[in-house]
Amino acid sequence: MRRGYLHVTRFPVQRKVIESPALAGQPLVLVEEVRGQRRVAFASTRALKAGVRPGVTLTAATALEPALHAFPYRPKDEARALAALGESLLGLCPGFQRDAPDGLWFDASAAHLVGGEPELGARVLGICGEMGYRAHVTVASEAFTSRVLARHGARRVEVVAAGQGARALAPLPLGALEDAAAKAFSALGLSTLGEVAALPAGAVTARGGAAAARAHARCRGVDDTPFTPEPLEEALEERVLLDAPADTFEPVQFALKTLLDRLGARLSGRRRAAVRLTFALRLDPTGEAEVPLLLARPTARAKLLLDLARHRLGELRLARPVAEVAVRVDAHDEDPGRQLALGDAPAGDVALEGVLSRLATTLGEEALFSASLEAVHRPEAAHAPRAFHPPETRRGLLSPVGPLAPGPASPATGSCEGGAARERPSRLLARPARLDAEVTASGELLAARLAGRRHRVTAMAGPERLGGEWWTDTPYQRDYYRVHFEGLGPAWVYRDGRDGDYYLQGLFD
Repeated sequence: MRRGYLHVTRFPVQRKVIESPALAGQPLVLVEEVRGQRRVAFASTRALKAGVRPGVTLTAATALEPALHAFPYRPKDEARALAALGESLLGLCPGFQRDAPDGLWFDASAAHLVGGEPELGARVLGICGEMGYRAHVTVASEAFTSRVLARHGARRVEVVAAGQGARALAPLPLGALEDAAAKAFSALGLSTLGEVAALPAGAVTARGGAAAARAHARCRGVDDTPFTPEPLEEALEERVLLDAPADTFEPVQFALKTLLDRLGARLSGRRRAAVRLTFALRLDPTGEAEVPLLLARPTARAKLLLDLARHRLGELRLARPVAEVAVRVDAHDEDPGRQLALGDAPAGDVALEGVLSRLATTLGEEALFSASLEAVHRPEAAHAPRAFHPPETRRGLLSPVGPLAPGPASPATGSCEGGAARERPSRLLARPARLDAEVTASGELLAARLAGRRHRVTAMAGPERLGGEWWTDTPYQRDYYRVHFEGLGPAWVYRDGRDGDYYLQGLFD
């Protein structure tokens, strides 16, 4: 089996800097309790340059670097974040297996679908880069080979052909074994994995036992470690515990960006899109506030979700500081992706989705509606209100050309064939209003009075002759016109064939 290994160098430290960008370039450590002492678990590059090493006490580390920033190391949070990173890769690979605290294996058997294993590795790094991580990837046939080369190799993306594991591992230093067997081999004067692989297998087993024999086999490119994909959690939820309770929005905003970047990557990896979200703010010392967010159209775009979250939470007034921020997906749908025509830009659609989502969340889903076509011949009854959702994008080279694609004769927008006369108004009157019309001897409309005020006709297009429902008690025979009234604007007017009078049916925006 071909498997890749993704190594995110000092993953917990990188994650901390992503959550708090002000820490970039600063000396920082993550500490944990070990037998009653606070010891360094991970250190940043600047802290390492100052001499701070994992395992030293926080007191000793602070003595080496007085400006050191210290934060608690929470293994469960790191494991959850690592799993989220693995889920973000599911669009490229069938499964992943965590190797806490800073790496994971992924199934590379589908690499041919993206152009080969080098391209797969590059795309994995691209996803990591979008989330703010710097990493290395190795694809090989053995778990040990892929892991060690990703951690100790020089290349950001490396592919080891089947059967070439021993050759690829040979130049690596003995410390790459990362276990007790390295000390035994070091005592023999060995310095590279290639030198270990050259030893007789029987002598290694006799001197070092099963552990040494296993390390020796791995150095020779022999490893039968199974690949066990991680089961996916059904619930899509992310949370961040703030370093200190926040009484301003800025720390909460940083936490939201972290959460939604991670959540968006998980959704994209699963090919899902969020429909409804709930933000939960745990207050200090007690209490919780939940804020729902309804999306106008399902999306997995973290930037759009963050913009909507800022709008929704930015003006929130809470009685206590915020200690923890969480977000969960209450409803999600399949994300089929969207195709743009050549030259299209998604900025307009994104802006529209943002505005609509804000309106729906603030005013309620029922407050946002649009016209739906009805199977009725009478024009003013051919539309009915329905919950509004942006239209599906059906442009581009692969857009459907059948009934699903909007055609030129769509009654919602009018027909190119009939020109302006066949346009339909955006506002229809519940009941047509009879006009006190001034007409010429030939019946041409000159002006009309509405609410006691005279409006002169400045332009007129039509007629569009419509008739029907002769089989009912209310048949109609009408000539429809688009009329521009002075002081009123464009209107939809018809002349009734039964009485010859003019009626106002609707207005154009």
